[in-house]
Amino acid sequence: MAALVFMAIVIPVALEALSIAAKAGTVAARKSEAALVAERIIYENIVTTNWDKTVQNGTLRQGLYDFKWTLRAEPWNEDHNQTDLRLLTVNVEFSAQGNPYSVRMSTIVDQTSPLAQTNSMQ
Repeated sequence: MAALVFMAIVIPVALEALSIAAKAGTVAARKSEAALVAERIIYENIVTTNWDKTVQNGTLRQGLYDFKWTLRAEPWNEDHNQTDLRLLTVNVEFSAQGNPYSVRMSTIVDQTSPLAQTNSMQ
């Protein structure tokens, strides 16, 4: 009889722990995919110099899921000697297990063109 009572207590607790672990794994996998999306958006916009617009947004498919993203370009005011630096921030939103999540990634870019930098060095 004591063994049945013990099993009645342990089994629901163990099942709940497994459920929580599965949810955490799903969220972690989706965050990893969202980080790949953020990295891709930043790299594509740096290479194409398409980041000069203040705000851009869209949806990108990574794996089996669609991720909504927003790219913001703001002046970098932390270094007063550098006026050509911009802060690019990508926010990627997604849902996992019915809850909303987001991943944010930022970088600093020099808004002067590579051609202007080459000419000023000569």
